[in-house]
Formats: sequence, C-alpha cells, structure tokens
Amino acid sequence: MGIIAFLILGLIAGAIAKALLPGRQGGGWIITLVLGVVGALLGGFIGNAIFGIGLEEFFSIQTWIVAILGSVIVLLVYGMITKRGARA
Repeated sequence: MGIIAFLILGLIAGAIAKALLPGRQGGGWIITLVLGVVGALLGGFIGNAIFGIGLEEFFSIQTWIVAILGSVIVLLVYGMITKRGARA
C-alpha cells in the first residue's frame, strides 16, 4: 500500500474511531490524522502478531478492521493522557 493510501486509511480510520468512542475527544483533523495513522500502524502490528493479518490492501475489510481497532486503542490512550494533563 502506498503512503498516500496509508494516510487516507489513517484519516478515515481515525474519524471512524472518533465517531465510535463516546464523549468528546480533543483535537482536530490533524490530530485525528496523526492518531489514525499511528492507530493503523498499531492495529497492523497487533493484527499481524496475533492473527497473521496486517495492512496489505487498501480495499480489504481486514485492513480496515485492524486499522479502526488500532485507532480506537490509540484514541483511548490519547484521551487518558490529555484528561490527566487537564486535571493537573
């Protein structure tokens, strides 16, 4: 998968993950893009390590599932970090 396709995948996966999570998450589209790309990488790594599926093809449902799940994980961690910093 090319870098442009990977960035598009990360942006869309980050937006879907942000829509799936309850509550209001901070950050705009740039943060969503960065967290989506990091989440797609994380999802691809975890999916490949555990299930043997990674980020092979853009139009594969497995690619989208692992990218979205990775983005949800990254957004949850980001939310915990930013909420902790706001209390201090």
